[in-house]
Amino acid sequence: MSTTRKIVLPPSHDVETIPFADGEEAWFWFSRCQRMRQDGARFIAGMVETPRPCAPDDVYRAVMRLYRARQIDNPHLKVLGSYGEKLTPPDEYCREEKEDVPLWQEALLQLGDALKKKGIVE
Repeated sequence: MSTTRKIVLPPSHDVETIPFADGEEAWFWFSRCQRMRQDGARFIAGMVETPRPCAPDDVYRAVMRLYRARQIDNPHLKVLGSYGEKLTPPDEYCREEKEDVPLWQEALLQLGDALKKKGIVE
């Protein structure tokens, strides 16, 4: 026999959130959050200077949803990860990074559109 448990959530804080300008801003925010997590930081809702309309994991889940839907591929994920770690976009004037620019732009366009539908990006 299964029992139903009632889950009581804490009261929500009526804080006005600020959406990201585009997919790139959201991705770099996620990347900074990941770096802080690796350094041992823990995130607590409402304890930030700029309240965002999502959690860092929401950006990650959006990217993985795009990947599973085959809207982005492995090369896109590699470019997102690589430049997310560097916290800088690929430079179109740098010979080594020039071929990454179209992948970067395609991935962030898809991510921006996906996050816009959720109200995370303006």
